[in-house]
This record gives sequence, structure tokens and C-alpha cells, in this order.
Amino acid sequence: MSQPSFDQPRTVVLLQYTGIGDLVWHIPYFKLIAEQSAGGQVTVVAQPSTLAKHFIGHEPWVEAVIDHDHRPRRGEKRRGRHAGLVGMWRMARQLKAGRFDRLVLFSGRTSRGLIAGLSGIPVRWGYGYRCLQRAFLTEGPYISPYKGSAVAAFQEAQAFMLAHGFAEAVRAPKMTVPDSAVETMRERLASLPRPLYALAIGTSETHKQWGIDRYAALAAKLLEAGCGVVVLGGPAEKEQAQDLAEAVPQHLKRGLMVVTDAPVLGSAAALKLSDCCVGNDTGMVNVAAAVGTPTYVMIGARARLDHDPDTLHNVMAASLPDITVEHVLDLLRETRHGANHA
Repeated sequence: MSQPSFDQPRTVVLLQYTGIGDLVWHIPYFKLIAEQSAGGQVTVVAQPSTLAKHFIGHEPWVEAVIDHDHRPRRGEKRRGRHAGLVGMWRMARQLKAGRFDRLVLFSGRTSRGLIAGLSGIPVRWGYGYRCLQRAFLTEGPYISPYKGSAVAAFQEAQAFMLAHGFAEAVRAPKMTVPDSAVETMRERLASLPRPLYALAIGTSETHKQWGIDRYAALAAKLLEAGCGVVVLGGPAEKEQAQDLAEAVPQHLKRGLMVVTDAPVLGSAAALKLSDCCVGNDTGMVNVAAAVGTPTYVMIGARARLDHDPDTLHNVMAASLPDITVEHVLDLLRETRHGANHA
């Protein structure tokens, strides 16, 4: 890591995307920009749904996290403070008040370019694959929209970083978990047998849900083999997690634990302490891979997650219901015997 210099520009980065996984994919690139910014730090602008304050607010390379209240979560019956033209003006005013020297947009949208232009920050970089966005940026290089078969967000971020010279090669997303969170969760999971499998059952979209009945069947098979199973989710998954636990035969429940009440870094710690993770295409499987845990994500026929092929493995099929419990068990057995699944 280069030594922080206060001769370098004070930098703010703005993330367009809304999910936890989106945040995780960008963490190594935010950190690289911080290394080339004043004091070795950046300010991060991200939507509250990314939980950026929780996941990276403690990092020494983060000066501050600013909420971009552009699109409230489903179920919140309110208009975001930064929604619409008035909201963009509010966001731009907040950025202008920060007296930044450089704004880096992880976005190709014209609306984010308009925020940049209104902020008056002297150096404004963005993807620039729309001509209208370029009108609000100060200079290139620009990138083209990603057209491949993987999820676009990470692919475009890496192309942008390579184009601007922040990175010389692709960086697989990695994140740290505070030691205090790890030790607290280690004590909580101490009674579970090893190897320990984490089941990340949450999802923000029903079409990405593999099925609680399938997770219950998978848990039962792992428990029968003498393994430990921790079922991970947030408060929204409490009922589903309880349904899963109730479906597991009583004599196997000694090796099972449900964790839906932990803070997000507590869940990240549980994933770090697990030997393997299986989950839906959601934020926590990306966290699992980013903390170094071999991870299987139920993709079906959707776009692949190709940002960390050594750690995160796509389970593909014509549809999610076509992914069988037996197939997943075979993949897990092969992993225990050292096979690699890209």
C-alpha cells in the first residue's frame, strides 16, 4: 500500500447500485482509490440499502459514509430525500459542502452525471458510456457498457479502474471483519460440529429463492453426516428460518443453529467462521466469498457471478427448481476433497 499523502486530492466516490453484493464488489476498488487520495481515505456515497456504514464504516481508509437516499427499500412508504430533480440538487449541495477535489462515479447514468455537475467538484470522473453523462464529467477515459454473460456491475467497475490506472489487474472482492465480531460469533457457534456449513437463505426477490424446503432437506443431509449447520438471515428471514428448523428431524437439531438476530458484521463473522456457504443469489453469499469462505450460489439460468471464480461457485440449471439437493451435496463433497469449481 502506498503511503497516504495530503498532497493528493480529497476524493468522494459514489456507488449507483443498491444491494449489499453491489457494495462488496466495489470495496477493493474504493480502497485503491483511497490509496491515491488525501490521507489515504475516501468518502463513500451509497444508498442505505447497501449497509455501507455497517460494512465499511469502520475501515481506516473510509473518511465518512454519506447516505444517498435515492430509492427507499420495498415496503417503505415514503419518497427518498434524494429522489427526483430536487433530490439530485440536495445531493449535489451536500457534496459541494464537502469541498472535495475529485468525484469518482461508479455509474454510467446521466442522472449521476448531473449530480456531479451540480456539485461543482473540480475533477469528475464516471463511466461515460452515455454522451449525456459525459457532458457533466471533466475528462475521460470512458468505458463501454458491458455486454457479456456475467453480472455487469463488477465487470464495468473493473474496466473503469483499469482505464484510469487505479488497478493493473482484476481484484477479487475482499472485506475484513473486526476481530471483536469474530470472537463474539466464535463463542456463539462453539457448540456446533465441524465442518460447519452456513445456509444463506435470504433474498430480496422471490424469484431468487431456491426454496426453504430444499434448504431444510440439505441441512438434514449435512446433519446426518455429522456436520454443523448455521442458518443465516436477518429479521425478515426469521419465520423462514424457523420453518426450516422445524422441518429438520428432532434428533438432528443438536448440530443446527438459527442466527437471524445478529448485526450484519456478526453475520459476516459467522460466514468467516464457516467452512462453506450455500445460499441464494443475494448479498450475504457475496460477503461469504469476500471473507474467504468457499461459497455456492444458486443461480439457475440467470447471469453468472464471475468476480471471484476461485471462491464463489455458480450452481447453474435451466431453472432454480432444477437444482437438486443431491447435486448440491455432490458439489460440497467434491469441495471437501479439494476439487475446484469455477
